[in-house]
Amino acid sequence: MNAPSTTSTVPANVAMASPPVDPLFLATPKISTFNGEQSLTNASGFFFQRGERLFLATSRHVFIDEDSDHRPDRIEITLHLDAKDLTRCTGFSMLLYADGTAVWHQGQDSGGDVDVAVLEIEREALPDEAVLFAFTPEHLVRDFGAVPVDATVFIVGFPLGFQDEVHQLPVLRRAAIASPFGIRFQGQGMFLTDGRAHRGISGAPVVMRDTGPATGALPWRLLGIHSSRMDMGNRDQVLDESLGLNGAWYADILLTLTQDPPAPAPTAPAEPAASDRPPPKAPV
Repeated sequence: MNAPSTTSTVPANVAMASPPVDPLFLATPKISTFNGEQSLTNASGFFFQRGERLFLATSRHVFIDEDSDHRPDRIEITLHLDAKDLTRCTGFSMLLYADGTAVWHQGQDSGGDVDVAVLEIEREALPDEAVLFAFTPEHLVRDFGAVPVDATVFIVGFPLGFQDEVHQLPVLRRAAIASPFGIRFQGQGMFLTDGRAHRGISGAPVVMRDTGPATGALPWRLLGIHSSRMDMGNRDQVLDESLGLNGAWYADILLTLTQDPPAPAPTAPAEPAASDRPPPKAPV
């Protein structure tokens, strides 16, 4: 196996054989949450690589949701083990806390909390045969004007936990961008999509097809992270249909969540003890 280049979407311990499906399907694993051995919920997520570091990104409420008292202590994702035979899979478990402290990081910006979180993956712990693809900073949209108002986007995940049970693959839901892309909807770091969504698709990437060289191995632009359905609180449940709109957080929050921790500040040399100091010079 070759070491990745600086723009590679494939970690160093990942098989390089071309899979029989679009790499997008191998960049978006299913997430199962647990409290000890008790199974709790299913959700969606995706891999994000920053330099040599690999992360799992999803919605923050997948890791903790105080309103519903959802408090898992570990998650499990599905990994594929053969680039050709996609029926060969395994579960990969990761703890969410170490000594009572969260090992995942959540998003926040000037508008308040952001429903996005990342968990760093210990690459050395991955199976040698693991086959996965990851988004990188090169997949993020820098020029909001490059996303036209009529762009077709896809939300890739596991609605209600639904998937290809034989090959352990997600499904793609077609959607449209429903608010001006690049504008913070209601002052928050999100935009709206118009498309069908269900529980279990929280944390799914919102993507748009791309053919540029920077995204060649994974030819998609990462626009956002699906969070939840949007609706009117005063909607008549009998007379009015659901809005069918969803909130997605802008994906550039990942640059903040995955940046390297700051290097420790240099410390000044300790003041020598009085017994170690040279005797004062006599006045001349």
